[in-house]
Amino acid sequence: MTTSRDLLTVTLDVGSGRAVERGDLSLVLAGAEVIDLIDAQALTLDDERIVPGARWTLSDRLLDEAAGALVREAPYEVVEDWLWRRGRGLADGYFAALEAEGQLTRERHRWIPVDTGRTALADSPERRHAAQRWAAGEPVLAALAGVLGIGEGQREDAPEIADDSVVTVLAAVNDAVMELEAVRQRRAIEDAAFDNIWRGP
Repeated sequence: MTTSRDLLTVTLDVGSGRAVERGDLSLVLAGAEVIDLIDAQALTLDDERIVPGARWTLSDRLLDEAAGALVREAPYEVVEDWLWRRGRGLADGYFAALEAEGQLTRERHRWIPVDTGRTALADSPERRHAAQRWAAGEPVLAALAGVLGIGEGQREDAPEIADDSVVTVLAAVNDAVMELEAVRQRRAIEDAAFDNIWRGP
């Protein structure tokens, strides 16, 4: 399992009580992919620039797609630009992959024998693995989930993240999500002002 898949699982399991914006989730998943690729030695960071390593096939299809999407020409891509480029619609891609693999199921109620359209995580080793990482307070997973507002303050005694590259990615993810929220707020204000013009005094 990858951090990106574990993050999505935690979002569906733990975060079911709160709404998570798809755009936010896509950005954070893109950040999780960078961390997974660092761990797989498929890339390194030079300051904030993503420097690809040797190209080889990775065991996870989505992560392999991410590795294939890396910019391989200098001056390379900064993490922030990767988040916006790779993150476009990424959550939908992850949901589709989990459903194709049978890890997402359509909910049915005993008394309603038709598909309700809602999805739920199937019981699987992957789901249990993500739950174990979450219960253990694994700091990278907790930090990524925290950007989405999941489990904030859950483990105040969790060890700090020592890897400077991972810290750089987490900071970029947090900034991107905050920027997206600022865009939403501006649009809401503009839409409200537009509505007021049409309503008149």
